[in-house]
Amino acid sequence: MEKHMLALQLSHILGEPYSREWVYEQLELPKKESFGDLAFPCFPLAKEFKKNPKLIADELAEKLKHPHITKAESAGGYVNVFLDQSFFTEETLKEVLANDRDYGSHNFGAEKTVVLDMSSPNIAKPFSMGHLRSTIIGNAISNLAEKCGFETVKVNYIGDYGTQFGKLVAAYHHWGDDDAIQADPLTELTRIYVKFHEEAKTDLTLIDEGRTCFKKLEDADPEVLELWRWFKDVSMQEFDRIYDLLGVTFDLTRGEAYYNDKMEGVIKRIAGAGLLEESDGAQVVRLDEQELPPCLIRKSNGTTTYATRDLAAAIDRYESFHFAESLYLVGQEQTLHFQQVKYVLDKMDLPWANDMHHVPFGMILKDGKKMSTRAGKTVLLEQVLQEAIDRARENIADKNPDLKNQEQVARQVGVGSVIFHDLKHDRTHDVEFSLDDMLSFEGNTGPYVQYTHVRTKSLLKKAGYEKGDAEVRLVDEKAWPLTKLVRAFPKVVKESYEQYDPSRIAKYLLDVSRSFNHYYAHNQILDSDQEAGRLTLIYSVNLILQNGLEILGIEAPDQM
Repeated sequence: MEKHMLALQLSHILGEPYSREWVYEQLELPKKESFGDLAFPCFPLAKEFKKNPKLIADELAEKLKHPHITKAESAGGYVNVFLDQSFFTEETLKEVLANDRDYGSHNFGAEKTVVLDMSSPNIAKPFSMGHLRSTIIGNAISNLAEKCGFETVKVNYIGDYGTQFGKLVAAYHHWGDDDAIQADPLTELTRIYVKFHEEAKTDLTLIDEGRTCFKKLEDADPEVLELWRWFKDVSMQEFDRIYDLLGVTFDLTRGEAYYNDKMEGVIKRIAGAGLLEESDGAQVVRLDEQELPPCLIRKSNGTTTYATRDLAAAIDRYESFHFAESLYLVGQEQTLHFQQVKYVLDKMDLPWANDMHHVPFGMILKDGKKMSTRAGKTVLLEQVLQEAIDRARENIADKNPDLKNQEQVARQVGVGSVIFHDLKHDRTHDVEFSLDDMLSFEGNTGPYVQYTHVRTKSLLKKAGYEKGDAEVRLVDEKAWPLTKLVRAFPKVVKESYEQYDPSRIAKYLLDVSRSFNHYYAHNQILDSDQEAGRLTLIYSVNLILQNGLEILGIEAPDQM
């Protein structure tokens, strides 16, 4: 509201060709609170006006008048604008109370569907820290989409097909132990998979054996098919336990193998569009005009590829859900693959291909290197989650031994700390695995935000605050920084979804928590002359922290 108001006023003063939209894009937030609430840089006007930016700012500040602007100052080529704090505080608190749990919501996604391809672990491998990012970033983006009015379909696209499963079958034939697999399936299957790659360094016949086993899987050989189904069943049981800990659910769980009987139809469609070419015995789609390597559709040995299955999956998802957007939460090392898939669909004259977006993210590194099951270098997510819960339990026993539901709170805080540690990082950045940093309960952490939520709830309970008796008038200059953050929540939600970046929500919640705790430490709330208005502001903070944590997929305990 305030940016649009200021943009309209300035565009009227500047005249043509400086539209309200152009002015709006130029407006900035000042670097310091003392510089005001909004700033307009005059440097882009210097050439047209043939004046020094400082002189332009002087003139604009003098002419800028509005009932809800208390002051406009010229400073270093900027027009710094100070808003009417009491008016905007009242408007903010009214909006929060009117919308309550829906505060921050939007409706631009109404009657539209977003499909999210997320998590997607490979069967027969343990759920490592490397799978965490796709799972929780995808879950948070799904929550953001719903907050913006979209219907969402979360797809767990299980990696249950490909040459690696031929290798695993071959490894089982050489070193498999049924009793060991029954006792600890993923640990044992990982052991023989790693051993396969170690032995293959000196015994090259193993690679050919793995390819042969995969070809048997594609040809539905009964023995290989039975082993593959067994590996898949025990894997899914292990995965479901992890998802339950994380609080993540899916609308559809589907493996790559689901598309086995659909790939020939897709290949025929590609050929019918005149796109399929022979290359050294293989079949490819050339993407020379996009300056990309050919997309491999069928290998020279007759087996299909990951790209073939993704093409089939994309077509199936559009025909099933008619999505407005289809998002692929997959690591940035797969960027080329998704470019190829998208361009092949585009060349097939499927206009919805433009609505498919690869949402890449950085890796979780260990000692600066990528984690790899093949190399036996991985950290198991379940172990990390359990240690986080154990540390939370110890912390509760030390600081609040009389707390009820200690086990439940320990899980909420422990799991929340792991999720928040990941989501506070920019999605595209690599994250170095550090158990100590992840499980810290001080500083820029999930437990700090959760504790702030508990503090606001406790204060409201102590005051006997009732929303029905809420006061929206608050003339309190010291509360203004916190009020502006409350006012920013809808904008942060919208931008976080548009940029597919949950870290904006996580960082925002840290800002709100710090601002509230500073305000609470330096101002009397209860029994003050502005208790009623201040409590409504604190109610707003409590609501935002609860909503924000929910978006991130983190529970907000009532006590800690």
